[in-house]
Amino acid sequence: MSPRYDIPDRRPDRRPDRRPDRRPGHRSGPVVVGVTAYVEPARWGDWDVPAVLLPHRYVDAVVAAGGVPVVLPPQPGLVSQVVPRLDALVVAGGPDVDPSRYGAERGPHTAVPRVSRDAAEIDVVAAATVGEVPILGVCRGMQVMNVARGGSLVQHLPDVVGHEGHAPGRGVYGRHEVRIAPGTRTAAALGYERTEVPTYHHQALDRLGDGLVVTGWADDGTVEAVEDPSQPFFVGVQWHPEVGEDMTIFASLVAAARERRRAA
Repeated sequence: MSPRYDIPDRRPDRRPDRRPDRRPGHRSGPVVVGVTAYVEPARWGDWDVPAVLLPHRYVDAVVAAGGVPVVLPPQPGLVSQVVPRLDALVVAGGPDVDPSRYGAERGPHTAVPRVSRDAAEIDVVAAATVGEVPILGVCRGMQVMNVARGGSLVQHLPDVVGHEGHAPGRGVYGRHEVRIAPGTRTAAALGYERTEVPTYHHQALDRLGDGLVVTGWADDGTVEAVEDPSQPFFVGVQWHPEVGEDMTIFASLVAAARERRRAA
């Protein structure tokens, strides 16, 4: 009986090629979502130094939506250069925008501005808009989007609405209802037209920026959501969806990023 040998199969490999597609304009792999961040004093272990910070709830929200979050430090003229590598952008909440950005003097209730963060975020919003990268603005993020388009802000909302329900105490989220305009991209992204939301802000939109339309309001008339209908996904909300129970808007952002990829 002749011995048996294991003869290597020399036929061409018919398995599908799973290597990334390197064709120009093609993107594969996970949806990469840039999230803008703070630079603030921070303490951990033996250290008390300035640090790039981002509340972890933003990370949780992006991951739960199926995206991979990438923290964008506030580096003017630099961070906007990574926009072509992003599939979507979240402009996070934070401190007051410098009133000089919209031609006003700083009022008594407006915090000391973070000039570098303002510049970096306005740059990155402009770059993402040109590239039609899906953008979600959260609280300050919506205000940045408005200022970047030439809009202005109410510097202390209680002076206008007569109450502090939008920020009832330091480090305490308020809750109030918002009404969303039906048939808008904002309504589609949220999946509802009226709900209660977590909120923490003492400023609000005043003069609306170029190309923006108001799509959400609080019962006291405060602008709570805006969008640019000419963009695939350019949505800002004044509340903090990342600390709420419903993360649908983050899922809608990631879905818009996937749709943009398919259309490329």
